[in-house]
Amino acid sequence: MKRRNILIAAGIGVVIGYLLNNNAKKLTPEKALETAKETFQKNGPINGSWIYMKPKRLEKNGIMYDTYRGGISRNIDGENKQFDFYIDIETGAIIDAEPVVA
Repeated sequence: MKRRNILIAAGIGVVIGYLLNNNAKKLTPEKALETAKETFQKNGPINGSWIYMKPKRLEKNGIMYDTYRGGISRNIDGENKQFDFYIDIETGAIIDAEPVVA
């Protein structure tokens, strides 16, 4: 009976460890915004940024992604330009970025 209890406890531990490790790999909204800012800053300084804290599903080229939606503003040629972006929660890659048309 003791051996069975040890095996059950070990199995539960493995499952819990897997679930915790899987969730730890996902980007937090703060880290996603930091990654996006670093990427956008390669093309020049940014003035401001924001990100929605709630994940959103996005279909791009027939593939579904779990993403965070955010925005960046920058001064280009004396004009304040804004860009919306979607960043993949799993990889940190920017899936889509578009200028905001007023």
